[in-house]
Amino acid sequence: MSDRIRILVADDHTILRQALCDSLRSEPDLEIVAEAGDGQSAVELAVQHQPDIALLDVEMPGQKTLTTVMQLRDRCPDTSTVILTMHDSPGLVQEFLELGISGFLHKSATRATLISAIRAARSADQQVTMSVSRKSLKVSRQKPTGPGALSNREIEVLNHVAAARSNRQTAASMGIAEGTVKRHMRNIFEKLGAVSRIDAVNKAIAASAIHADTSQSSWHANNAAV
Repeated sequence: MSDRIRILVADDHTILRQALCDSLRSEPDLEIVAEAGDGQSAVELAVQHQPDIALLDVEMPGQKTLTTVMQLRDRCPDTSTVILTMHDSPGLVQEFLELGISGFLHKSATRATLISAIRAARSADQQVTMSVSRKSLKVSRQKPTGPGALSNREIEVLNHVAAARSNRQTAASMGIAEGTVKRHMRNIFEKLGAVSRIDAVNKAIAASAIHADTSQSSWHANNAAV
C-alpha cells in the first residue's frame, strides 16, 4: 500500500471543486487522481483510476448520488466514499450510512476535519467520520424501527420480494449486487421485527408501506433464506 492517499473529487461546481482539490494537494500524503462534475463520470473515472477515496457532493446533475455510491461500492470495492454536502437531513444521512460510507460531512466542516475524515477512511478500522448538525447526528445514532423507518431502497427491495422475486432476480432487476440485496433484507427484518420474507411483506402491506400485488402462495414459493 502506498503512503499517499489517492482521491477522486466529484462536485458539479467547478470553481469550488478546483479550490477543494488545490487545498487537498497541499497535504503531502494526499493526491488528486481525478475530478468529476457528475455521478456517472465519477463512477467511470473511479473504475479507471481505482482511487482510495471518492469525495462526493450530494447534488450533482444526472444520476442520484445514492446510485453513484452503490455503483462505486459494486465496481470499486476498495474505494471508500466520503460525502461532502450542504445537506444533512436525518433521512439523507441515514440512507448514506446504510450504504456503508466512510464519512458524511457538512460543507461547513473545517479543512482539518475533512482531511482527518479522508485519512480515517483510508484506515482499515471501519470507522465513520460524521460532521453534521446535532439533529442529524442524533437520528443517525438511533436504530429506527417500524415500517416508517424503511428507506426508499428497502421499500423497492420489498416490492420485488412481494412480487415473488429471489435475491438474485431482485439484484439483477435493480442493477445491484446480490450481497447488497441481502444486506437490505437484514435491515428490513430488523426494522420490521420480521422473521421471514413473508412476514416482512405482510407487515409492510399492513402498514401500507407497499401494496399487495402478488398472492400469498407466490411468496411461499420464494421464501428463501436471506
